[in-house]
Amino acid sequence: MTRLLQSLPLLTQLRRYRAGDARADMAAGLTTAVMLVPQAMAYAMLAGLPPHVGLYASVVPLFIYALLGSSRQLAVGPVAMVSILVAGGLADMAVPGSDQYVALAVVLALISGLALLGMGLVRLGFLVELLSHPVIAGFTYAAALIIAASQLGNVTGIALEGKRGLLPVLGQVAAHLGEIHSATLIVGVSSVAALLAIRRWAPRIPAALVVVVGATGATWLLGLDAAGVAVVGAVPAGLPSPSLPSLPLSEYGAIVPTALAIALVGYAESISVAKAFAHRGGYRLDPDKELVSLGLANIGGSLFGAYPVTGGFSRTAVNARAGARTGLASAITAVAVAITLLFLTPLFTLLPKAALAAIILVAVIGLVDLAEVRRIWHVRRKDAGLLAVAFLGTLLLGVEEGIGLGVVVSLATFVWRAARPHCALLGRIPGTRVWRDLAYHPEAETVPGVAVMRVDASLYFANAEHLRRKVHTLRGSMGDPLRAFVLDASAINDLDSTAADALLELAHELEAEGVRFLVAGAKPPGRQVMERATVCRTLGDEAMTLDVEEAVERAQAMPLQERRSA
Repeated sequence: MTRLLQSLPLLTQLRRYRAGDARADMAAGLTTAVMLVPQAMAYAMLAGLPPHVGLYASVVPLFIYALLGSSRQLAVGPVAMVSILVAGGLADMAVPGSDQYVALAVVLALISGLALLGMGLVRLGFLVELLSHPVIAGFTYAAALIIAASQLGNVTGIALEGKRGLLPVLGQVAAHLGEIHSATLIVGVSSVAALLAIRRWAPRIPAALVVVVGATGATWLLGLDAAGVAVVGAVPAGLPSPSLPSLPLSEYGAIVPTALAIALVGYAESISVAKAFAHRGGYRLDPDKELVSLGLANIGGSLFGAYPVTGGFSRTAVNARAGARTGLASAITAVAVAITLLFLTPLFTLLPKAALAAIILVAVIGLVDLAEVRRIWHVRRKDAGLLAVAFLGTLLLGVEEGIGLGVVVSLATFVWRAARPHCALLGRIPGTRVWRDLAYHPEAETVPGVAVMRVDASLYFANAEHLRRKVHTLRGSMGDPLRAFVLDASAINDLDSTAADALLELAHELEAEGVRFLVAGAKPPGRQVMERATVCRTLGDEAMTLDVEEAVERAQAMPLQERRSA
């Protein structure tokens, strides 16, 4: 029973259910559904899919995540970022909106789901943390601009063709300004204005639903569809039957890179949102269980005509604000969407596509956070540089290429920093036995003829040579002849065999120059490696000390060594 509860978090949540929780989950589920229905249709359109596919993606995946997910508030479903990845990955493989295109999108959900499931089963949830926050931010801001540009055609009535992207789309719009459809533009602009106004002055009102109802009513009253305003048209009623599209193996292989990109970005967005709300709710998430639950949600959704889904911030915020206490709120949302598919689809026939485009435009406005850019610049300008690289790379190369660049930049930055750890020259605080970094404590005093250096990282093959270079640079910069070098190993949590060999080589080089090498404060894991690598025996017991002060005292008491001749 315990194992069943662990595998199905919703059962654990329901064991502690109270009367008030049911009312809160019901209110949150229905409120989120009111927001999700128009959003799902809009995001499906952004992905190049018929609007009803977005509704399909808002039923079965929500049920599965509600049962298996460890977040109590995360609202899973179609999101803007994943939708633009779908559009970018499939644009050259089939005509958007065609049966072939829909089949490819469904298979994308299956493959990305399998990738997420596999990562979860082998506990690779930590991998997404290798994407640094500045890189994710830069990618997100650029993708938001690309998403916004992709909707200019729907808002203006200009038929956009060719390559997606900010600059190509802006170029097409500029070249065809005379083709703007006035009625479509009025619907789009007024929808954006209404969404922003409601968000500003009446945030509790479901703005997207108000715009959908208003735009549909205006189309019916004024005959805007007859005037040339593009509308959604007939939406298939009912729930899809379980099946999988039949595709050649070559097409499966062609969409694997896009599926992997969707899995990575989707999980990064989902886990970031889920962690934020778990922290507010005072409970912990299981990253690997999140991978499994999102993977199964996508796999299950693909069997019922869904395209890839993940957790989204705006709907999760609405879900939490409406009082969601457990995953049951998501299940209630799924039921509401299913009822919509069964009975309410005729209401969307006259819904203008410009109104759905407006919903997308306003949603992506919130993705660009200039205050966060300023904060990152203020905290660390090198991180702001990473943000700029990811931003420009995504904007100029494309969304999928931007993801690849972001992964490469994040990993390269990680390796660069790990290979060049901070090495501090230390001095003694007057009147104490405390040794601190001279760069931050200029009052600290050095001991003539004795250099003390602290390495603030574990030592391994990638940074061992960096330590040797730092030591030799230090020797050359000291005015007094050096009689002893003390390595403060208190911040070295571990070292590998390559690093141990480098310490031996450094000891021999210093000894050849008449300089004693001492190690202070080595932690047990690192000291054990040093003992097995004969570093301790080579240096001698007197050179292995508990702290820096003891090492300096021993260095001063040791007789001067003569420099060996070459």
